[in-house]
Amino acid sequence: MADESQVRAFYAGKNFFITGGTGFVGLCLIEKILRCMPDVGKIYLLMRPKKGKEISERLEEFPKNPVFEKLLESHSTDIFKKLIPVSGDVGEANLGLSPADRQMLIDNINVVIHSAATLDFQESLRPTVNINLLGTRRIMELCKDAKDLKVMIHVSSAYVNSFLTEAHEKVYEAPEDAQKVISLVETLNDESLLQIEHKLLKSHPNTYTFTKHLAEHEVIKCIDMFPCTIVRPTMIVASWKEPIPGWTCSKVGPQGFLMGAAKGVVRRLPLAKEKVADYIPVDVVINQLLVAGWEAAKSKSGLTVYHCSSSTCNPFTWTMLDNTVNNMLHKYPLKSAVWYPHLKFVPTLLMFRISAIFVHFFPAFLLDLMLRVTGGRPILIRLHKNVWNSLNRLERFIFSEWKFYNPNTLELSTKLSKKDKELFYIDVTSLQWVEYFSTLHLGVRRYLNKEKESSLPAARNKDMVLLVFHVIWQLFIMGLLWYIFAWQTGLTLATSAWIAPIIYVLYNLL
Repeated sequence: MADESQVRAFYAGKNFFITGGTGFVGLCLIEKILRCMPDVGKIYLLMRPKKGKEISERLEEFPKNPVFEKLLESHSTDIFKKLIPVSGDVGEANLGLSPADRQMLIDNINVVIHSAATLDFQESLRPTVNINLLGTRRIMELCKDAKDLKVMIHVSSAYVNSFLTEAHEKVYEAPEDAQKVISLVETLNDESLLQIEHKLLKSHPNTYTFTKHLAEHEVIKCIDMFPCTIVRPTMIVASWKEPIPGWTCSKVGPQGFLMGAAKGVVRRLPLAKEKVADYIPVDVVINQLLVAGWEAAKSKSGLTVYHCSSSTCNPFTWTMLDNTVNNMLHKYPLKSAVWYPHLKFVPTLLMFRISAIFVHFFPAFLLDLMLRVTGGRPILIRLHKNVWNSLNRLERFIFSEWKFYNPNTLELSTKLSKKDKELFYIDVTSLQWVEYFSTLHLGVRRYLNKEKESSLPAARNKDMVLLVFHVIWQLFIMGLLWYIFAWQTGLTLATSAWIAPIIYVLYNLL
């Protein structure tokens, strides 16, 4: 019936096995399951000790995470008893599982959501093959042994097909034989592997997209054994509606540079603002995973791929924020800002590098010097150097435009009951991008920069003080350039006064 949730009914009593449960997507997924589907069975989480903490200790920290605030308004912490930590690692043989834990999973799991991956675009071939490719193969082997598996949901990426400018919801031919790649990784040393990496990747921009592409073919091998589906998100950003509008724990993409821009540290951003940037809120991704799993288990035949994307149904370009991004930064400033925020988009890497010398490195040098004097730890020069060095590897993603067609997703949305469209919304055609980015900025302010709403009055006062220092700094830099010009040409400051407005115009072009 229209007032019932078919998706929730399907998952009732089912036991989940989730990899990547402590990441951005994983945390939001667990929250959604616990809050909206409290009738599920157990949720087994593949976890490994981290930073000296055992998996049981890591699990105890879950209730403290802000993502669970809404859940705890209606449930006690007893709800977390559904979470069962399982010691293991997708990067280890047999998933690093003990025989007892593996048997426990085989006997109990009904739904597998494989989200774990290494997302580092700069990573070499060995770790990405081990985690993204072999990790997926290990998960599929576990699925084959499971006694009552209803569905396997594989979290891929739309960028596995970034070698195409337009991609459809299908699995494209593998770029290389997976077993050959695995054999090379197992037999060659790091230096030899690096020498053949470019040849292996072919048109893939990095090892991440290459190995995630091969991983999809590991899923295909099993489609006749149990229901499978593949969901390909694009760039995942802060939540749109749930659990809290603007919630994020990720510093990737716009969340990261808005975090830096609010601090006054990131002042120039290289991007093609007229081109479509494909962003998708994390809560939509979560809903898509659960709905796709429901549909796959129901149909029980073939493999459907879903693009969780916005580029072809509700395209976003940064021109939409041209006139509002800085107003947003000053309407909700940071008390912890170190420089007056002012973000400007630049269309080429060359222009960015020239601008960065004046608006990133000079102020960073000054601020790092002040930190040294006051006993602090200088970090800004190092931060900007890291950005500078990574830009060549990211250039293709910064300035390219992709169209990820999503008719399967749009059709799936029409199959949902009225109740499921409310609970598990996957259609982003109604998302208002300018309003959304204002919410995203507030989320970044609260969850990444750790500033509460109560700090706004003090932050606005500081913003005015930083404006004064910003103007003084600009006058100092332009005055210094004027002095250098006069000194080099042998003119006095008075006779070279005509250069001042030229310096002002050129400086503001940076």
